[in-house]
Amino acid sequence: MAKYEVNEAALQRARQLIASKQYVLDSDWGGVQPRADAENAFLDKHSWEEYASWHLGLTDGAADETKARYAFAYGDLRRLHRSGLIACVYRAAEWRHKAIELAAHNLLQELDAAAGIK
Repeated sequence: MAKYEVNEAALQRARQLIASKQYVLDSDWGGVQPRADAENAFLDKHSWEEYASWHLGLTDGAADETKARYAFAYGDLRRLHRSGLIACVYRAAEWRHKAIELAAHNLLQELDAAAGIK
């Protein structure tokens, strides 16, 4: 099973998106999560560093500047999605990636507080 470390740059990016209200509270993650073609189009115009900032996990042992290196996407490459954070919490919990699970959970709490969700 792959191992992951928390991507601190992604945490910072997610917090910036929350602070600037660049988020979607209600979406179907299965329909809005970035697909390979959207990721490729993003990479045509942006750096790997920017691409990485949309992923809460860094895959241990995977080479930098490869898609395999970045895991647990939380947004659509434009905005943070609440459903994306929920998917990160769920997937990380399911596969026992505790650090990723807690990072996503904490972001979800920050988002809900910022959006006034009680």
